[in-house]
Amino acid sequence: MDFFLIVCDNIPMKYDVILAGVGGQGVLSVSSIIALAAVSEGFDVRQSEVHGMAQRGGAVLSHLRISNAKIAGDLVPRGGADLIISMEPLESLRYLSWLKEGGVIVTSTEPFNNIPDYPNIEELISSIKRLPRSFLVDAGKLAKEAGLAKAANTVMVGLSSCFLPIKPQSLEKTIAGVFSKKGAQSVESNAKAFKLGQGAACGK
Repeated sequence: MDFFLIVCDNIPMKYDVILAGVGGQGVLSVSSIIALAAVSEGFDVRQSEVHGMAQRGGAVLSHLRISNAKIAGDLVPRGGADLIISMEPLESLRYLSWLKEGGVIVTSTEPFNNIPDYPNIEELISSIKRLPRSFLVDAGKLAKEAGLAKAANTVMVGLSSCFLPIKPQSLEKTIAGVFSKKGAQSVESNAKAFKLGQGAACGK
């Protein structure tokens, strides 16, 4: 099934994304890669990080808005997000009120158990699966399969690529550029992580 948006030059397009997780999971890295890829295609992009990104283990929320026309504000309105990208399952549900009707949630299934009353993980996953358009993946497992445990955020970029109004090639090129300073092995592993994440959703 092809989820990519067809963008006509004469029709204004706006695509809003909420990115969620906790400190240290790479939420802002995911946001940055998507934003850079969108800019490379000529889109107008606005980003805003509005919660404790500096605190490891604290909630991180990033707003990302992509358009082929001028964007009025930085923040995605409640009920306006086309896509929620979450690095862990509880955070995906925390911002459910931002998701528009017909919107998509993509989340990693691996919990970040940083609170004493963290919900039962099986019940949490079941709640997400009951949502109309949800896609779950064990990003940590796929990152290890790609040869780099830290590449879970790149797996999530791959998973999200099936729904973003950005060419996968632009995302892949951006990933290669971002990780080039860390050497060829890092570039190769992150490229594989992207493909594994992409394969988890684009064929369904």
